[in-house]
Amino acid sequence: MPMPPRAVLFDLDGTLVDSAPDLCSAVNRVLADLGRPPVPLSRLRQVVSKGGRAMLAVALPDLDEAARDPLLEPFLAYYGQALATDSVAFEGIDALLAALDARGIAWGIVTNKPEGLARGVVEGFGWSARCRVLVGGDTLPQRKPDPAPLHFACAQLGIAAGDAIYVGDDLRDIEAARAAGMVSVAALWGYREPHEDPAQWGADHAFDGAAGLLASGLVS
Repeated sequence: MPMPPRAVLFDLDGTLVDSAPDLCSAVNRVLADLGRPPVPLSRLRQVVSKGGRAMLAVALPDLDEAARDPLLEPFLAYYGQALATDSVAFEGIDALLAALDARGIAWGIVTNKPEGLARGVVEGFGWSARCRVLVGGDTLPQRKPDPAPLHFACAQLGIAAGDAIYVGDDLRDIEAARAAGMVSVAALWGYREPHEDPAQWGADHAFDGAAGLLASGLVS
């Protein structure tokens, strides 16, 4: 891959944005509707990157999947009402994105979050004019770890997959990048459960913070 890369693609939740507070609030609104006590943020953070179903499973462990599935729609509706209220960009992300802009390196987002919600987050952070491509979990029939969303993003940018880097905080992100033929970066600052070991994911690179990625030379 030529250096610098032509594009850097990111996962959203747990990579660019610490969205756990707003997602937890949406879960707790569902719980309130059920007459149940709220779940603490600390219990949900670890599974945020696994999606809404995983968060509902943590919040309602006594219900089986069939009983929880109807709750996904109201959860997403509540979340859609407050996408960027308490969410924040992870430390160093603003500087990293600014550096990519300054160096003329395109950046975009490939997430399993529904595209409409992802666009709402991007708008809430004021990134719409800067984010060159956004692919959500329902943009295509396939989702990560399938490489199709990453290939689609590169096609939208008019570049080859080998000219891009993909950064994500979940095993599925690394699997998708590897299958797509991209350089993969594990975002160790993101969400994961205690039993998950990023050293076993097979990422090309791993960093404890966005500043480490910026200082590494990968994007300069």
